[in-house]
Amino acid sequence: MLSDASVVERGGVTALLHDRATRDPDRVLVRFDRDWSLGEIAALSERVAARLVQAGVRRGSRVAVMLPNEVWWPVCWFAIARVGAVMVPVNVAYRVEDLRHVLIDSSAMLVIASSRTMPVVAEVTASIDGLDVVTFESGTGATGISTSWAAVGSDEPPPPAVLGGLPDGASLLSLQYTSGTTGFPKACMLEHRYWYEVGQVAVEHASLNAVDVILTTQPFSYMDPQWNVIAALISGATLVVLPRFSPRTFWPAVRDHGVTWCYMVGTMPVFLASLPDARERPADSLRFVTCSGIVPEMHAEFERRWKVPWREAYGMTETGVDLACAVDATWTVGSGHLGDVVPGKEMRIVGDREEVVDGPGSGELQVRGRPMMLGYWNRPDDEQVIDADGWLHTGDIVERSADGALCLVGRSKDMIRRAGENVAAAEVEAVMVLHPGVVAVAVVGVPDRARGEEVKAFVQCGPNRPEPSALHQFAADRLAAFKVPRYIEYVDSFPMTSSERIAKHQLVHGDAWDAVAMNAGP
Repeated sequence: MLSDASVVERGGVTALLHDRATRDPDRVLVRFDRDWSLGEIAALSERVAARLVQAGVRRGSRVAVMLPNEVWWPVCWFAIARVGAVMVPVNVAYRVEDLRHVLIDSSAMLVIASSRTMPVVAEVTASIDGLDVVTFESGTGATGISTSWAAVGSDEPPPPAVLGGLPDGASLLSLQYTSGTTGFPKACMLEHRYWYEVGQVAVEHASLNAVDVILTTQPFSYMDPQWNVIAALISGATLVVLPRFSPRTFWPAVRDHGVTWCYMVGTMPVFLASLPDARERPADSLRFVTCSGIVPEMHAEFERRWKVPWREAYGMTETGVDLACAVDATWTVGSGHLGDVVPGKEMRIVGDREEVVDGPGSGELQVRGRPMMLGYWNRPDDEQVIDADGWLHTGDIVERSADGALCLVGRSKDMIRRAGENVAAAEVEAVMVLHPGVVAVAVVGVPDRARGEEVKAFVQCGPNRPEPSALHQFAADRLAAFKVPRYIEYVDSFPMTSSERIAKHQLVHGDAWDAVAMNAGP
């Protein structure tokens, strides 16, 4: 019998799905509105794959998916993988400018949408030639512009000749958009084997097996639900998918579904801790929580309140996962320690003078090994992020203490980390400066206890200065809610560098910006 890694190398992640479906077709893989078995997901993905081919999708074609958390998301993911095409996940919170950038940059030929996302999809795609749209709704099959799409729920199997052979592990599976240091979001090119490797690390880290129940509350357009599916495939666990994260419904869901393990981002437990019943034990089933960005000062309180270990993990879209704290590493509680190197990875700290810091000290965290992206789509000038020796320059500044704790100090990137979302300052600036009353904009991150950082815009205006509420609405109409500035401060001019760039480090984050705080979403 082939190992899982060999199955993926020969036939991609879809081969892993069909391998498991052949062995145990009735086992539950995912739970949305109901339980969906391996056999059901495999059959549906084959039918959708055939419809993709009939719609003109071929190996290497980019297919954008803008769906909420429903069963069609993983079905489409496996279907696109089956054809050898490339998935382009799109956040359902995206508005016109966000979506336009992703569709044009990826050269997508097809968009899979839902009734919820169709209005913004229709507005954008109307101005892009050659871009088809199909809508999916749970329980209704597939409808859309392309008449070649038949009802996906049909019992008629797709003709084998339509689909052709499987892709291999080295085939490109997805363009995962992530905010970079400057400019609009750019896409990490991720292979089939990348997703398998991330899922395998999770299985080993959390010791997952067939009795486990995994929970995800994040949108499927994020990385985490995607590798959660692979982790469930590998381990035999069941993945429970909620429509969204809600502090009031999270613990009831854990109890109702018998969840044993979940992955969260650091803002989630902060919101959970704010509830009056936060001291309630969530469920006897829950044995372990992995979290990125745990607030060190609150870490011990989380464990005291909820009687379950919380452990830090560090990674990024480019690298999947790099560091993680073991469940028995109790010394890490409250330390801010990012974790130890996971199997398949190496790490080093490089100081200001490009010297490797072997002992205590600080510098940029660099990693290499597998999993790792192939590079950035359409960004040949950004390839230097991975040097000739395979080291990826994360842009994160870390400090290693004498006792070995590795803690995040800050980021060298011009990027804001808001409630688990990466927000490129330049993207927000490029939209806000389109307002006729605005001359220049500088966007920065400011500390926020609940969300880690909030988005703040310093704005220089002309004679017709807009009201803060009007400027806020202008941004909200064009950007996802998590990108819209929470704070707006007007300035008469900006401090400039010798190269005539705004010197953001000289901007003062004073109390004045509280007076123009906006409600910019969750």
